[in-house]
Amino acid sequence: MTNNKQPTTITKFCALSLGVFCLCSFPACAQTNPTVPQQEQQQLNQQGILEELAKADVVYLGETHDSELDHEAQLEILQALYQDNQKIALGMEMFQRPFQEKIDQYLAGEITEAELIEQTEYEQRWGFPWEYYAPLLRFAKANKLPVLALNTPSEITRKVARQGLASLTTAEQQYIPPLSEIHTDNVGYRKMVQEVYQAHAHAGHGNSDGFERFFTAQVLWDETMAQKIAQFYQDNSGYQVVVIAGRGHIVYGYGIPSRVSRRIEDEEFVQRSVLFRSVADELSDVGEGIADYFWEH
Repeated sequence: MTNNKQPTTITKFCALSLGVFCLCSFPACAQTNPTVPQQEQQQLNQQGILEELAKADVVYLGETHDSELDHEAQLEILQALYQDNQKIALGMEMFQRPFQEKIDQYLAGEITEAELIEQTEYEQRWGFPWEYYAPLLRFAKANKLPVLALNTPSEITRKVARQGLASLTTAEQQYIPPLSEIHTDNVGYRKMVQEVYQAHAHAGHGNSDGFERFFTAQVLWDETMAQKIAQFYQDNSGYQVVVIAGRGHIVYGYGIPSRVSRRIEDEEFVQRSVLFRSVADELSDVGEGIADYFWEH
């Protein structure tokens, strides 16, 4: 029992650092070119952004998990995109892959919303207020949109953060990509995560081996979500996938987007990312390429 504290701490830190603190720690570490020129980002209003997003195969709406305004904007964008294309799937970091069947049962009216919360272990595995995400799910149910449970089981993330990928059993690997697909070679991403890790790691968690496991767990998280997005896109012609995830998984394309693109290998495939900001935010000052568009609250 004495060993349980460390992985829990690491996992909570992993979720918080890249979901909430990530952008607070960015130096000029982004060296990728922006998908959309920064001048165009600044010139487009919300309607212009929506028109561009409608052309994309996958749209990423990168949130700060505890921002009510972000969640309201996500619903607004989803509703607008649905008006243009009824073939939309909603991918959600908030649900872990073993619970896909429970989401499908909710969408089919076989279980209630309360049962969905209980049977997906939402409170234990995610825990941010349900009402942040409930409107998205209700909209999906009302309009018969598929909802994809994207995330890695938290047990697996904790184990990798503590013991590394090699520790996983065959049974534990059933909800993640093959280990050969867990790519940790993105130098820019490594640098970004390392600076967050060093800024926020607790005493005793700052050694190099600890960081390697932490980074691998973060990449596993990204690869797992990317695999399911790519698989759905390839299996369902004409669908647009709208992804709801923490902005740390989306910025600069390092996390999920680059790993989806690697799996699709299609020059015609288009992805677009959106970050949300209020007038007080200064996200656009952290470097070009952080996102394709900024949506003003």
